[in-house]
Amino acid sequence: MSNPEATTQEVKRKMQFTGKVVKTTLAGAVVDIGQKKPGVIHIAHMGQEAVKRVEDVLQAGQEVNVWVRRVKKDANHIELTMMEPLQLEWREIKKGMVIKGEVVRIEKFGAFIEIGAERPGLAHISELTHDYIRTPEDAVKVGEEVEVKVIDFSRRKKQIKLSLKALSSPPAAIIEAQNEIDAGPTLTAMEDAYRRALEKNDEPEGASEEGGDSETDTTQEEIISRTLEHKTKSK
Repeated sequence: MSNPEATTQEVKRKMQFTGKVVKTTLAGAVVDIGQKKPGVIHIAHMGQEAVKRVEDVLQAGQEVNVWVRRVKKDANHIELTMMEPLQLEWREIKKGMVIKGEVVRIEKFGAFIEIGAERPGLAHISELTHDYIRTPEDAVKVGEEVEVKVIDFSRRKKQIKLSLKALSSPPAAIIEAQNEIDAGPTLTAMEDAYRRALEKNDEPEGASEEGGDSETDTTQEEIISRTLEHKTKSK
């Protein structure tokens, strides 16, 4: 009647059992799931639709598939449900977690992926691959099993944002291009000299008033003058 492995380990939420109904009451039913404590199903947890009478759903001696809804250490029973729980509840979703899912729908802006939560998550077209693609179908297909990373979510908006490309390294060409962008434009010899002269001019006041090098100051002024003159002529 029960999960054989569960008799030797701690009973936890969402564990599934096949039990036998011991008796029914107006409020629910007592079920033997092979544990020291009996299981109890409240009438509110006997189906997605409201149940008016327990006898309409369960009778004594009947076998039933149930899941552990809650376990209280100080209680003399285990709370059960006949409704299969979500694989991933909102409180279990964490930013950065990696999970497997199935592509269930594709739109022009991205792909919806079933991950066992209240609703599918969305992988925007920009999060499907590092490569350029015209449509999401260039990267994924309906029915395909994929591994995704949760990059953001909002329980209030009922939104889960996913990414496939976050789990792979970008091509070398993209890395090189990004490095060039991060490094900024290459300075010419004159631009570099001008920058250095400005940096030296930013020294605290008084740094050259006493014991300063007048020759260095003159050189800086000359560099700045030549640079400004060159920029003026080139315009």
